[in-house]
Amino acid sequence: MPPSTALSDTDSAALRGVLSAHQAAQPLRAILQIASTFLPFLALLAAMYLTAHISFWLTLALAVPTAAFVVRIFILQHDCGHGALFRSKRVNDWIGRLCSLATLTPYQHWRRQHAGHHANWNNLDRRESGTDIYSTCLTIAEYRRLSRRERAVYRIVRHPLIAHLLLPPLVFVLLYRLPFDTPDGWRRERRSVHATNLSLVTLFALIGLLVGFGTMARVQLPIITLAAIAGVWLFSVQHRFEAAAWLRRVDWTPIAASLRGTSYLRLPQPLRWFTGDIGFHHVHHLNPKIPNYRLAKCHAGNATLRSVTTLSLLDGLRAPRCWLWDEARGRMVSFAEAGRRTNR
Repeated sequence: MPPSTALSDTDSAALRGVLSAHQAAQPLRAILQIASTFLPFLALLAAMYLTAHISFWLTLALAVPTAAFVVRIFILQHDCGHGALFRSKRVNDWIGRLCSLATLTPYQHWRRQHAGHHANWNNLDRRESGTDIYSTCLTIAEYRRLSRRERAVYRIVRHPLIAHLLLPPLVFVLLYRLPFDTPDGWRRERRSVHATNLSLVTLFALIGLLVGFGTMARVQLPIITLAAIAGVWLFSVQHRFEAAAWLRRVDWTPIAASLRGTSYLRLPQPLRWFTGDIGFHHVHHLNPKIPNYRLAKCHAGNATLRSVTTLSLLDGLRAPRCWLWDEARGRMVSFAEAGRRTNR
């Protein structure tokens, strides 16, 4: 059960103290993270190319651990976007751009969009728009006001097979290539999309000329498909679980949204390592400057942080059913539950 967000002055001061104590980046540790992530990733990638002409099934099997490393690379890119991995903004930006070649995600563009998510998450009066269906929702009342056709479209797009298997790779392979939902004033972010695309075209053209474009597709597409599916699930489950609270603007504060609107996803090792401890999502939202390698210790150091909603891996696999906010009962519900309430 999530904690009360009306913290006493003493509890608030203790919480701020724990968060600030873990904010400072540790450059040596960050370098070790980069080395321990990129070196095995490149080794696995090379193994996939070497086996591509021997056995497609062996190559496909190698895509699983390779995709897991891409998820971890995305976590490093995510930390760079928050200025958390290193102390230097310039170093963070260059490492973030390097990561984008593996994640296919334009660094600066995604960083600014993600900053908007941090400013508005779980705020019913300032919900995110655009193509992101994973960190926003409708209330039951809003869903009922949709036409029959609009409800059908809303539900089809959010069907588990579409939302969690089909759309994630399309987002990373296709949508991130086009700045179609970018505001006119985001000039640097538009250039980030085009620069990333140019870098990827150059990189994949060289690989294609070296090993063949068919071989390249057989290697690269399974990796990004698996990584996108896992990454999108990991992101969405942190915000759309049954106990996640959505607040009106008058009640919304960063502390309230962090403690009641995000979760602690308790994952076993080695999943914690591959996901960069992003399961401690409540800590991350309270202070995005805390590097991934300090989230767990921060969580352990404060009773308020330890009392947030905890999801097991099984809970996380069930959570994607929650697409609507029931304001009357104060919890997320599935379409089936919303339908039962409508028929009463």
